[in-house]
Amino acid sequence: MNRNKIIKISGIVFLVFVAVIYIKFFTSDTNFDKEEIYVEVPTGSTYQDVEKILSPFVKNMNSFEFIAKRRSYPENVKAGRFLLKKGMSAFQLVAAMRRNIPVKLAFNNQERLENLCERLSSQIEPDTTKLLATFRDTTFLQKNGFTKDNVFSMFLPNTYEVYWNITAEKFRNKMLDEYNRFWTKERIAKATALNLTPVQVITVASIVHKESVKKSERPTIAGVYLNRLNQGMPLQADPTVIYALKLRDNDFKQVIKRVLYNDLFINSPYNTYKNIGLPPGPIAMPDVDAIDAVLNAEKHDYIYFCASVEKFGYHVFASTYEEHQVNAKKYADWLNKQGTNR
Repeated sequence: MNRNKIIKISGIVFLVFVAVIYIKFFTSDTNFDKEEIYVEVPTGSTYQDVEKILSPFVKNMNSFEFIAKRRSYPENVKAGRFLLKKGMSAFQLVAAMRRNIPVKLAFNNQERLENLCERLSSQIEPDTTKLLATFRDTTFLQKNGFTKDNVFSMFLPNTYEVYWNITAEKFRNKMLDEYNRFWTKERIAKATALNLTPVQVITVASIVHKESVKKSERPTIAGVYLNRLNQGMPLQADPTVIYALKLRDNDFKQVIKRVLYNDLFINSPYNTYKNIGLPPGPIAMPDVDAIDAVLNAEKHDYIYFCASVEKFGYHVFASTYEEHQVNAKKYADWLNKQGTNR
């Protein structure tokens, strides 16, 4: 066999080898129909754990393993959330498993810390039990002026970007930083002028938040509660009674549309009909609008309010008990006609 023929055959063999390598390692190695999916690798995972996680989504794990070993991935497994795109090659898949993708974590309208922890644990790695224990850590609470009842006020509804495998402690500290950033000198000065601490403002705001979704009347409602506080009157806020009932029953999924007369006597520190002053902590997670409604409360002489039967979703306000009784009777009569017992 002459030299030219040997060279030609060798060239063909080399091209075939290159083609096989290319097909095996640089063409699509994914096994899913969606355009993209996310996979999560828990903290402390080994390479074998990663293979189990990826096996439903990778067409040829041998190809993935070949590239992974040559790129030292088995010795450098990362925990986190990783993006896989349809059509990725084994080479691209290995590269993707090195890029931890942040989570856009969102929460709002939570009624208590336990509900918030459940919501968070569905979006990041730490579970509900770990999050709850971390948020209620005695040392943390004492250092930052919170109690187990009011630490819920530290969490401001928003969307935050964090890594899926963030620890409970780092997440807690991030929320504290966000809380401290929110309470600017201007907001603190307004709270001080009301003789309230930031936590107390949020507690009032949680009641305002539950009373109305109408932004236009929230400052008016806030003004009513501040007037009652300043006069030493009980707040007599129905949302606090509803919270007390749910807490007693340990059922925050129940819907209570109407507070009954007997409900007003429930023995609970959250019952603002029986107790003067603020409840131990917020009864919900108020949005920023509700917080600012308290800080910028309307100045008036209203002491009472109840739901309007003429402008649904809004309230009517009164300065005297007699006037309030007329408004309250209208609302009670309307409820009775609707057949609303609870």
